[in-house]
Amino acid sequence: MLLFIAASLALSFIVQTESPLRDILASPVFIYIGLSGAVLAIVGMMLKRGAQRLWYEFFFISSLITWYAYWQPIFGRDSPMFFFFPIFFAGMTVFVSLVFINQRDKLDQDTLHRMRLLSGQAGLQPWILMICVLASLELQDHYLVYPILTTILLLRFSLSSCCEAL
Repeated sequence: MLLFIAASLALSFIVQTESPLRDILASPVFIYIGLSGAVLAIVGMMLKRGAQRLWYEFFFISSLITWYAYWQPIFGRDSPMFFFFPIFFAGMTVFVSLVFINQRDKLDQDTLHRMRLLSGQAGLQPWILMICVLASLELQDHYLVYPILTTILLLRFSLSSCCEAL
C-alpha cells in the first residue's frame, strides 16, 4: 500500500501548495481514468485474478483520483477536505499496516480460524465494498460517507492480508 500512501500524501501536497497540477487533476478526464481503474480493480477482485493486494491498492488510488476530480469542482478549491481526507487515508493505511498486518504472525490458530470465517462472509466481499465506495461518490450531501466506506474497505484489506499470509 505504499503507492496509495504516496498518492494520498502527494494529493494533499498538491492541494495545499496550490500547484497547477490541482486544476489538471480536477479535469473531467481524470474522473473517467479513475472510474476505469476502479472498475478494473472490482472486476479483478470478482474474478480473483492476480494478487489481491495489488487490486486493493489499484482501487484505492483510482477512487482517490475519481473522488478529487469529481468533487473538487462541486466543493471548490479551498475546501479543507481535499487536504485532510488524503492525510487521514495515509495515516489509517500506515496504522493498519503497522498494527494489524505486520503483527499477523502473532495470531493464534483460533483467532485465525475466526478471521477466515469472517473473511468468507458474503456481505464482506471486497468487491461489494468497492462498489459501495464508488456509489458513495454520488452522495455529495453526505460527504463523510466516502471516507467512512474507504476506511471500512481498508479494514477489509487488513483482514484479507492477515488471512492470506498465514
